[in-house]
Amino acid sequence: MDDFANSKELFIQGITSEGQVFRPSDWAERLAGVMSRFRPGGSALPGAHLGYSPWCVPTTLGGIKCVVVRSELREQEPMAWDFVVNFGRDNDLQMVEACLLPDA
Repeated sequence: MDDFANSKELFIQGITSEGQVFRPSDWAERLAGVMSRFRPGGSALPGAHLGYSPWCVPTTLGGIKCVVVRSELREQEPMAWDFVVNFGRDNDLQMVEACLLPDA
């Protein structure tokens, strides 16, 4: 069962359930890089390989590496959504439903 079936945004945090920092230090960029082909219009768009998907973005919040996964990924590519959720579970990472607010 997908505990995040109704989430608009899912934050996968680079902290394990025991509070340990997840390694390697570039895990968020690596995960988002793998997911970069899943995007509006697909990976066939010119230059699509040069940036992250807007549906799976690495960031740092409060000094903690995170990947923000948007619900559009689940809607358009359910297997890709399952992949990132299972990545978080398999690595015992903290995952929370949240909403990233735009900068003021």
